[in-house]
Amino acid sequence: MLFNSFNFAIFLPIVFGLYWFVTKNIKTQNVLLLLASYFFYACWDWRFLFLLVFSTLLDYYTGIKMTESKTKRVKKIWLVISIVINLGFLGIFKYYNFFAESFAEAISHLGFNVNPWSLNVILPVGISFYTFHGLSYVLDIYNDKIKAERNFIDYSVFVSFFPLLVAGPIERATHLLPQIKKPRTFDYANAVNGLKQILWGLFKKMVIADQCAEYVNIIFASPESLGGSTLVLGAILFAFQIYGDFSGYSDIALGTARLFGIDLLRNFAYPYFSRNIAEFWRRWHISLSSWFRDYLYIPLGGSKGTMWIKVRNVFIIFLVSGFWHGANWTFIVWGLLNAIYILPSILFQTNRDNLAIVAQGKLFPSLKDLLHIIITFSLTVIAWIFFRSDSLSGAMVFISNILKPSLFSIPTIRPVYLFIFLFLFLIIEWIGRENPFAIEKFFMRSPRLIRWAFYVIFKEIGNFFWCADNNFYHRYAAAHHP
Repeated sequence: MLFNSFNFAIFLPIVFGLYWFVTKNIKTQNVLLLLASYFFYACWDWRFLFLLVFSTLLDYYTGIKMTESKTKRVKKIWLVISIVINLGFLGIFKYYNFFAESFAEAISHLGFNVNPWSLNVILPVGISFYTFHGLSYVLDIYNDKIKAERNFIDYSVFVSFFPLLVAGPIERATHLLPQIKKPRTFDYANAVNGLKQILWGLFKKMVIADQCAEYVNIIFASPESLGGSTLVLGAILFAFQIYGDFSGYSDIALGTARLFGIDLLRNFAYPYFSRNIAEFWRRWHISLSSWFRDYLYIPLGGSKGTMWIKVRNVFIIFLVSGFWHGANWTFIVWGLLNAIYILPSILFQTNRDNLAIVAQGKLFPSLKDLLHIIITFSLTVIAWIFFRSDSLSGAMVFISNILKPSLFSIPTIRPVYLFIFLFLFLIIEWIGRENPFAIEKFFMRSPRLIRWAFYVIFKEIGNFFWCADNNFYHRYAAAHHP
C-alpha cells in the first residue's frame, strides 16, 4: 500500500478512529497497530508476511535466550545465529542473483561458460528495513544496552509498525520500544503537526519527485542522443527526485506516527544545504547512516588507530552502504565515490565541522557557505549518476556525453513549470531549514484563514498531480520526448 494511494487515504482514518475512539488501553491499541501493520504489509503481497513474522519470532526468541545466557560465549552464539539467518534471508532475496551473475561473468573470462540459476522472485518489500530493526535489537542486547522484551505484541509492533515498515526510518529498540509500552494520550497540537508533515511529504513525493521522474526517465533512457546541458539537467533533476521521494516518504511516516502519539527518528535534515560531504551524510538518511556508524564503523575502530585503519573503515562503511541500497555494481561505485569524497574530512579531522545548520538565524548564507553548498551538491550529483544508471557502462556514457561542447548549449528539454515548483520548493526548504520539517512554522502567527489557505493550496497542488490522467507533465513529457 503506497502512502500516496487512495487505499491509504481510506486506511489511515479508519485505523486512527479505531485507535483513539474504540480501543480502551495500551494493550488493545498495540494489538490494533500490529493487525493494521500486517494488513498494510499484506496489501503489497500477503505471501511475504511469513518472512516478516519469521524475522520477528527469530529475534524475539533470540533476545530472550541472550538475556538468559549465563556466559558471554552462549550469548555470542545466539547473536551469530540471528545475524546469519537474518542476513541469509536478506542475501538470498536481495543479492543472490547479483552474486550468481557476477560469478558467471568473472569465470567466463577464464574460458568457462556457466549459466547461473537465478531466483525468479520479487524482492519482499521493506525486508532491508525490518531486518535492520531486528539486528539493532539483538546487537543492543548483546552489548548490554537493553534487556529482552518479553511482550511479543509490543516487540512485534516495534519491528512492523506500518509507517516505517516500507521505507524507514530504521528505528532503535532503545527509542521506539519505550514509546510502545507506555500509555499514549491524544495530543491535538502534535496531531496537527503530524498532518502538516504528511502534507509536506506528499508535496515532495508527488509534486517534486514524481514530476522530476518523468524527465529523468527520458534523459537517462538515451543519454547518447542528448546534449551535455540536457544530461546535466537530468542529473540535477534526479538529485531532487530521489530526495523528494525518499524524504517525502520519511515525512509521511513521521507525520503518520505522530497521529498515533509516537515519535520516530528523523531521517533527513535538509542535506542539500550541506557545506561538505561529511555534513551531507549527517543529514541524509540519518537513521541508516547512524546505524552503520554505531554497529559497523565504531566496532571496526572508527576514526581511531593508524592511517590504514581509518581509510579501511571509511571504505568499508560506504561500500556496505552502497551495497545495502541495491544489488548492482553502480551502487558499489556510488558508495566508493562517497568514500573518496569524505576521506579528506576524516584524515584531516574536519568531519565534525559544520554541526549547526547553515546561516543559522540569518536570511542569506555567506558567499563562502554558498560556494561550499554548490560544490558539495555538485559532487553529490555526480555520484547520483551512478546510483541512477542501469550499468557502469551506461553511467560512463552519460558522463562522457556531458563533457562535450553541447554542455554550454541550452537544454533541449525545458520543463518550465517544473522549474517554478523546484524554485518554490527550495525557497520553502531554505526558510524552514531550522525546523524538523519545512512548513512546520509557516504562517503560525497569521490569521487562521491565511494559514488554512496555505494548506489548501498545497493540498490542491498535490491533488492535481495525483490525477495522472490530467497531469500536465505527462503530456509535456510525451510531446517533448527526444
